[in-house]
Amino acid sequence: MKVLVVGGAGYIGSHMVKQLARQGHDVVVLDNLSTGFRSLARYGKLVVGDLADTNLLEQLFQQYTFDGVMHFAAASLVGESVQQPGKYYRNNVSNTLNLLEVMVRHGTRHFIFSSTAATFGEPEYVPIDEAHAQTPINPYGASKLMVERILQDFYNAHGLNSVCLRYFNACGGDPEGDIGECHDPETHLIPIILQAASGRRSHITVFGRDYATEDGTCVRDYIHVEDLCSAHALALHALNAQQLKGALAYNLGNGLGYSVQQVISAVQKVVAEDGKEVIVEEGQRRPGDPATLVADATLAKEALDWRPQYADLETIIRHAWAWEKKVVLSAE
Repeated sequence: MKVLVVGGAGYIGSHMVKQLARQGHDVVVLDNLSTGFRSLARYGKLVVGDLADTNLLEQLFQQYTFDGVMHFAAASLVGESVQQPGKYYRNNVSNTLNLLEVMVRHGTRHFIFSSTAATFGEPEYVPIDEAHAQTPINPYGASKLMVERILQDFYNAHGLNSVCLRYFNACGGDPEGDIGECHDPETHLIPIILQAASGRRSHITVFGRDYATEDGTCVRDYIHVEDLCSAHALALHALNAQQLKGALAYNLGNGLGYSVQQVISAVQKVVAEDGKEVIVEEGQRRPGDPATLVADATLAKEALDWRPQYADLETIIRHAWAWEKKVVLSAE
């Protein structure tokens, strides 16, 4: 297939591009490189540009006939979305609308959207399934939910088939150590702990040990980036084979919850093999951190025949640690 991957130079998008290329697909990457890296997009043809540029989008769709589009190009920092909501509604909603309208004009009818568990807001129960109420508590989650609604309307009006994949905590890296997580600033727990182990940070902070969990620290569902990408690939194949149609949405997670302390302990075990350690400091709770967020991904497993291959926390950490060591070595 000919596939357009928007945001294919970022963390999840670059892993997606590599996986698609390995499967024999022809991939075009559209990325403005604001948070992505040219070096990570080397498995597809890179076009540097922005979804706000409707002329560029028209040129792309005139030049190529795409069998499907995958969209990873969202702004995704919750705190920033509260401070700069306009940026999030403009980039995550308006720019996505630009893309969808061009797709409709050029007859491209298969769309895979990177959504988020943030559309659910504060959990009413766990694990969270697709029937859970969607009441986002920040502009980031609200912007993603708006796109989900737009996709339903575009299916009704234009027959544009879509699959929204709502992920919980993406983590890990390419098992071959070829590409990995490169956020600046980094906000994800596992790479933050690994940076403390490698010396790129002095310490990590645990924000609260008084939650209603087994060890008092927050519990999250960590899903390997390769498993996320395999779900996207399966969804695209299902749409192209006409096995799925409509505006569909599935949760992606392992269904396993690991506490912050469990993650720290697992990292300490892995990095100790290299003679490294992690300095841990204590902090106060952060507002808006639910005690537990765990996915029920039953529907994705049934509809896509999807099974996570890297659910083990230590395996996730080892893949991420291999990338962190590579980053540190390249900087020396």
